[in-house]
Amino acid sequence: MFDKVLIANRGEIAVRIQRACHELCIQTVAVYSEADRDAKHVQLAGQAICIGPAAPGRSYLNQAAILLAAEITGAQAIHPGYGFLSENAEFAERVEASGLSFIGPRPAAMRTMGDKVSAKRAMRQAGVPCVPGPDDALPEDSAQILQIGRDIGYPVIVKASGGGGGRGMRVVRKEEDLLDSIAITREEARRAFGNPELYIEKFLERPRHVEIQVLCDSHGHALWLGTRDCSMQRRHQKVVEEAPAPGISPELVNQVGQRCVEACKLIGYQGVGTFEFLYEEGAFFFIEMNTRLQVEHPVTEMVFGIDIVQEQIRVAAGEVLRLQQSDISIHGHSIECRINAEEPYTCIPCPGKITAWDPPGGYGVRLDSHVSAGCVISRHYDSLIAKLIVHGRDRNEALIRMRLALEQFNVRGIQTNMPLLHDVLTDPAFCRGSPNIHHLEQLLIQKQCA
Repeated sequence: MFDKVLIANRGEIAVRIQRACHELCIQTVAVYSEADRDAKHVQLAGQAICIGPAAPGRSYLNQAAILLAAEITGAQAIHPGYGFLSENAEFAERVEASGLSFIGPRPAAMRTMGDKVSAKRAMRQAGVPCVPGPDDALPEDSAQILQIGRDIGYPVIVKASGGGGGRGMRVVRKEEDLLDSIAITREEARRAFGNPELYIEKFLERPRHVEIQVLCDSHGHALWLGTRDCSMQRRHQKVVEEAPAPGISPELVNQVGQRCVEACKLIGYQGVGTFEFLYEEGAFFFIEMNTRLQVEHPVTEMVFGIDIVQEQIRVAAGEVLRLQQSDISIHGHSIECRINAEEPYTCIPCPGKITAWDPPGGYGVRLDSHVSAGCVISRHYDSLIAKLIVHGRDRNEALIRMRLALEQFNVRGIQTNMPLLHDVLTDPAFCRGSPNIHHLEQLLIQKQCA
């Protein structure tokens, strides 16, 4: 096991990783920007080093500064958290070249799954169900492109191979719009990701967003940890997540979960990861894999009783998984709400100073956060200020517990999205467990027009 881990991140995830390290008796090193000098993750760390000004490109994305901080402090491993450098294969390579351990997958696996075209090809080889469409990037020839669109059938969606976070995609509903849409998306992809390669697949009209968590060691063992439903999204960003995904046949979930495990073995995957699917009319369709720790990992932890971050650190240190698939069983239901510093219905970020912070508590309530009264929420970073997670014996109890927790959560000084979250938790379609990925956007339109 490592003696010291540098955490190359900030906010709630940096605090979450610190807690996992401390329970494993691992010392932690925090890196921080000038804007985060007084941040909680800095206060809790054994050592802390400033790596640059507030702008992420000059601090949390500064690979050289992070590696130098690891060298100065004697860290043996770097945990990237999520976002920032967490899925950057070049950074993982530089970490390994420096003689350190990267707490995440190997660079080769990261590259395979980070490119949507190669990921889809690998998943088909492993028998993972995919959205209809070719496994190759779009050709340059216009006639060939039009034929591909006809073969798939409209509507289709054009996506950037190196895209993510909802960027680099465009829905096309008729053939005459396809070539113009491809030209626009290709230029967007080139500018945003440095990779103009595109692919095309069938656009599913009313799917749910369901994902499967995996955990793999470096000795050929892999587990899948149930499902999460993340369909409540706005601007392709998740707002509410839950585990397990309601209303899906356990037999089907087991079948797809086993295929995910086989895919991990096929590509030599190590660490934690998440297979993301669209689920429509009783069928799963793979869309991408996140080769990192997910924001929503707590709901899986709550229903399986497994500290995913600790297991991630253990396998990065070379340990064999302590669990087998037969040891995995679901207990109850969990829901997570992302608390953001933003106007609830326009979703515009609202940075500022928190003057009051009185979170809820009680049995089955968990809060992952890095803020408290007096904290200043910076305009330089993501608006996420907390993750409120509840666990119940079943989904109905979890819903009741979350509604009560939101009502008791008192935050002053800034605006938050809690009014929207309360609307979601009382929405009839959400309570039935049946909303699709467009439902929250439609709910927001109704609220803005009211």
